[in-house]
Amino acid sequence: MDRPYTILSCAVSLDGYIDDASPDRLRLSNDEDFDEVDALRAECDAILVGAGTVRKDNPRLLVRSPARRERRLAEGRTGDLVKAVLCESGKLDPGARFFVTGDAGKVVYTGASAYPAAEQRFLDSPGTSVVDAGDPPALEVVLADLARRGVKRLLVEGGTHVHTLFLTSGVADELRLAVAPFFVGDATAPRFTGPGVFPDGPGSPMRLEDVRRLGEIAVMRYRSVRAGDPGEAASAGTDAQGLETGTDGGAFDAAAHGTDR
Repeated sequence: MDRPYTILSCAVSLDGYIDDASPDRLRLSNDEDFDEVDALRAECDAILVGAGTVRKDNPRLLVRSPARRERRLAEGRTGDLVKAVLCESGKLDPGARFFVTGDAGKVVYTGASAYPAAEQRFLDSPGTSVVDAGDPPALEVVLADLARRGVKRLLVEGGTHVHTLFLTSGVADELRLAVAPFFVGDATAPRFTGPGVFPDGPGSPMRLEDVRRLGEIAVMRYRSVRAGDPGEAASAGTDAQGLETGTDGGAFDAAAHGTDR
């Protein structure tokens, strides 16, 4: 089945946390790292997050650099990426910045039982599509739908359970990990991934492609040995996977690292 070349991007503390447990957002990146992530966004066709990230961070997920936006427009693309969110219940606020900013389309992937109500919820949201991802929701349906929309390069920005889902499903082609120079040490705070069976385990480790220093931030780029062509949509099958372990209070309620995104 055709699917986009998929890149996971995340910033973590030295002990693997993507946020702390406080109500304030934890800054894990610096300006140089933010700019690099913006450049990465500009190279992709779509960006995907979980429902918890939309609810907690209220992100815009735009291409910020005017020069990068102009370059995309000159290439006949939209200035921003298509934005996708995984939300089994479909219970998201159509007025969130995720939906009301940017010049590209937005897609909400829901469970079959929640689809009718979610479709009604977003009827008055121009440019937003609601897609039934099955019952239970399946990641293969999401990736196939994005491919049909012309998405060749997909950027995934969390949170915890979204990253875990993509990695355990074996559909993460690349991983960009920015490591902040401090510890969080709070067992109640969200981590980069949760427990699971990872294809990129000790018997089949990812390849380290690059390590760089951005101030006090270390940026590492890994590539899966199963990775497809980064310039084209890869062809690969994915087993049907539930998009959430339960309700939206479960898997996708863990937000990505806190930034004004």
